[in-house]
Amino acid sequence: MTKMHIRSPHLDSAEVSWFAPICDGDDRFLGRRDPFYRSSYRNAAQIARTADELGFRNMLLPSSYQVGQDTLTFAAALAPQLRQMNLLTAIRCGEVHPPMLARALATLDHILLGKLTVNIISSNLPGTEMESAARYQRSREVIEILKQCWTQDHLKFRGEYYDLDLPTAPVKPYQQNGGPLLYFGGYSPPGVELCAEHCDVYLMWPETEARLRELMENMSDQADRRFQRTVDFGLRVHVIVRETEDEARQAARNLMSHLDAEQGEEIRNRALDAQSYGVSRQAEMRNQSDLEGFVEDHLWTGIGRARSGCGAAIVGDPDQVYEKLMRYHAMGIRSFILSGYPHLEECDLFGRYVLPRLKTCSLPEEMGRRPAEVPQTPLAAGPRF
Repeated sequence: MTKMHIRSPHLDSAEVSWFAPICDGDDRFLGRRDPFYRSSYRNAAQIARTADELGFRNMLLPSSYQVGQDTLTFAAALAPQLRQMNLLTAIRCGEVHPPMLARALATLDHILLGKLTVNIISSNLPGTEMESAARYQRSREVIEILKQCWTQDHLKFRGEYYDLDLPTAPVKPYQQNGGPLLYFGGYSPPGVELCAEHCDVYLMWPETEARLRELMENMSDQADRRFQRTVDFGLRVHVIVRETEDEARQAARNLMSHLDAEQGEEIRNRALDAQSYGVSRQAEMRNQSDLEGFVEDHLWTGIGRARSGCGAAIVGDPDQVYEKLMRYHAMGIRSFILSGYPHLEECDLFGRYVLPRLKTCSLPEEMGRRPAEVPQTPLAAGPRF
């Protein structure tokens, strides 16, 4: 058996995050669009403020071309309103010239006082098609440029896509010791290699515990054997928690009660990553489920009938949901990115029933990225240039 090396084996806590539905993904019934749940700033910001007040430690802000909000713009507007919650801001590599992206992220990190985390995405840019290996190489160059900008006094980079020679003072982030943590999700060999080489948290979509363990062992082996590194692991999964298991299962049935097969297929094919290997694994998991959609105890795949990406939910009463999360933690997962429908209501339910029982942490703080004192950067306490 492959020995799994985890960056934070000592942590008895986890970063528990919620999800901001800024890409038109919220509703009470999947397949029936209700204007009340549109991805307006008012709706999404209310969800974020609620998650922050309840004690969630991070929030994923996704990126998509679907009707919704621009990720960085929303993050900047939201940042000053947060008390303790980090923001996991998704960036689609190649959309923004890397030095300007580094400056945008450094600005946001200063607004957040060091509570920025970054989700690296390598999908095709809207309206374009690029071969997978090329996309990951472009992402690798973007990451290497960001890291140089954040940690070195001068940027000098020459690659296949970028040739740059610039001072880095304008793009220094608030966080130290490497800058914001990089989260990454991908299943293809080039994606696994990229994460093993450069990223800090490997994000997975829900699968059976056995298959998650295989993914974790493979990533751990790649990072250790090829790059002498370790990474932490994260799980992106939906939750449906109610006072009783019967009520939770009924809520799951209600969520899908207005969806037909044709609608579900149309929704799944709308996403930019609809043909990815990760999405095919979610479909394979659905095909292995029982008649009610459960692939293992309390892991329900029915939700994937109306989603391209993360396609399963933990369903149960508070004890069952808590125990499932603790099983994942025992496997080595240190970050959970949760969501549910409607997002505000499920956030409140999880925040009341389960979150108070979980020992939570901020990974940037655990990794020594967020300084105890104001840093010596041009946007903070450092000299002006």
